Amino acid sequence: MSQSDDQLLKRLLAMFEVEAEEHLSAIAAGLLALEQSPPRERAQELVETTFREVHTLKGAARAVNLGAVVAVCHAMESVFAALKGGRLALTPGGMDLLHQGYARVRGLLDGSVVAGPDQDALVSALEAYAEGREPVAKVAVPPQPAARTEPAALPRVEEAPPADTPADTPRVGSRPTLRIATSKVDTLLRHAEELVSARLAAGRQVADLGGLASEVAERVRSHERARRRLEEAEDSPAARLLKQQGDTLRWLSGRIAQLANAGRQDLRILGKMLDSLLDEAKQVLMVPVSALLDPMAPLVRDLARAEGKEVELIIRGGDLEIDRRIQEEMKDALLHLVRNAIAHGIEPPEVREAKGKAPRGTLAITVAQTEAGRAEIAIADDGGGFDVTRLRHAAAEQGLMSAEAAAALDDDAARALAFRSGLSTSGLLTDVSGRGLGLPIVQEKVERLGGGLAVESTVDLGTVFRIRLPVTLASFRGVLVEVEGACFILPTGGVERVARVALGAIATVENRETVMLDGRTLGLVRLADVLGLAPSRGNQAPPSHHTVAVLSRGGQATAFVVDRVRDEQEVLMKSLGPQLARAPYVTGASVLATGEVALILNIPDLLAGAAQAPATMRPTVVVSRKKSILIAEDSITARTLFKNLLEAAGYQVRTAVDGVDAWAALTGGEEFDLLVSDVEMPRMGGFELTTKVRGNPKLAELPVVLITSLGSREDKERGIDAGANAYLVKDSFDQGNLLQIVSHLV
Repeated sequence: MSQSDDQLLKRLLAMFEVEAEEHLSAIAAGLLALEQSPPRERAQELVETTFREVHTLKGAARAVNLGAVVAVCHAMESVFAALKGGRLALTPGGMDLLHQGYARVRGLLDGSVVAGPDQDALVSALEAYAEGREPVAKVAVPPQPAARTEPAALPRVEEAPPADTPADTPRVGSRPTLRIATSKVDTLLRHAEELVSARLAAGRQVADLGGLASEVAERVRSHERARRRLEEAEDSPAARLLKQQGDTLRWLSGRIAQLANAGRQDLRILGKMLDSLLDEAKQVLMVPVSALLDPMAPLVRDLARAEGKEVELIIRGGDLEIDRRIQEEMKDALLHLVRNAIAHGIEPPEVREAKGKAPRGTLAITVAQTEAGRAEIAIADDGGGFDVTRLRHAAAEQGLMSAEAAAALDDDAARALAFRSGLSTSGLLTDVSGRGLGLPIVQEKVERLGGGLAVESTVDLGTVFRIRLPVTLASFRGVLVEVEGACFILPTGGVERVARVALGAIATVENRETVMLDGRTLGLVRLADVLGLAPSRGNQAPPSHHTVAVLSRGGQATAFVVDRVRDEQEVLMKSLGPQLARAPYVTGASVLATGEVALILNIPDLLAGAAQAPATMRPTVVVSRKKSILIAEDSITARTLFKNLLEAAGYQVRTAVDGVDAWAALTGGEEFDLLVSDVEMPRMGGFELTTKVRGNPKLAELPVVLITSLGSREDKERGIDAGANAYLVKDSFDQGNLLQIVSHLV
């Protein structure tokens, strides 16, 4: 292939990448709508629309020489052609085949699967079904990656923004559009936002110029008074010189005043133009939230099947536009809530029927604009609701509080325990649930975006999570405070008030300092102590007053001592980058008009930090022995993989070739902190090994992780019955999941 042909193919692939994602979203929406048994006319319309999307995708794939994609699309086309012509009735088995075809095409495009014998079997099954032969068994197809919403990843190209129209509507007669890589739009918007700093700097210079004009005018008046006194005494060369200097000063004062007035006028014009530019630039990144929600449908379907449940997904308000950057940040948080609703909220069909409910549960995601610049995403299920009794028991059992304190909590406070990191009511760790991290992660994500999270729950009626967010990332108002010579920014929305507190007003209650403000007793901490800042000044006499900033969130308020409150102003937040994404107490940074870089503090983190040990306490590092892990696995490849992975994470690892070998190691006097075992092994399998471990008084508390290719619901339940703490399926094995689970258990 010549160089020019190669460049042409790259350009075609870049365009195909964007087009393919649009068609895949439309196909997924069409299949899921067909699965809901719509009326005949609506079903025919869906068949026609989805048929056209598959056909167009096939033609686009053929243009870029993606033969494997063409083959699957062609087979799916045959099925839709038969459905359209009335020669074929859509059955559950046929619907499964179409979903497998969709998953195969997406996998081929994102690189998670490759063409092979399993694809040939799928194509043959689709063609046979199109001819009227009902599928006899499910064709083995690698699972679709969970909630993958990026465009199809062929050769690496820049991502393009989602389409302007919803995925399930024909794109006929739409307004002209221009495809631009979102990285370029991001760069353009970033440059526009950086002008905010320039405006702040210009405002400071104009203010300085106005101050200079006032100062010069005062000096002119003083000079004039001195000249008049000298002239009254005598007419001398000195008096004439003072007069000449006075004329010069008056001219200079007038000129500076003119420049100050012109600067203020220019600043007003610049402000209006910049506000308009930012608004227009932000509109470019405002895309329908359906781009975030539509890919949830296949995920809900797959998770529900894996859990042995029936779930109907309803999406409302998908046409509301929200900043694409916010949608990207919220992607993982929404996935956590969806998984939580399916794994913990919605009951299995037999349980729902016993409660008088329909066997199929409902999961509704509703997006609505609540006020100017803010939106609410509500994730509601009609499941069993929060079990506050189990939450209280789990909190006491896992050492978060005493049993008496847990029992004394009201229902709202008990539900709030679900947002405590590490607290889980699940008896088994799986790929979907059990680590107690999902809801705390959701809360952290939402709060870092300047939003809030609330939960409503009624036993046996369901649960609603309400996420309130800004619809666009923009500058905000912040309070600038100085602490130990450094400048920090507190978002104004979390600052209840600032005040000066006399030393005599500070009291000590239960070894903690408190202060009375507005009729309330508030805890008093030093912001420098919470941030871990060393004193920048030597021993000095204590001041007569402290300056405090009262920070509040969700009814919790604490007074933080700062050295000085400098100002309140508009702040443009900049990300710290992935390296510092988890920096404690910090959510971003901003460049001030003076050129200083000020860190933006996270108010929820500060309030949580203030509730920890007294500020005088300093954490110490305790060096402990390496945790020891025993791996029982008959496959040398898997055994080596797990061993290398865990040793690289700092664990001491011993291996066993089967359950008998592992049991000998466990009872041979060697101490282990965790057992990782395969299920299917010669001589003794993982279920039997786990049962023996639980039956031995010395080993009964040893955590056990089962890793197997058996992923059915019955197998997972058998793992629970045997006493396993975690159950991972090899087909969807993720190294990060294993390391998280091991870290949690040991």
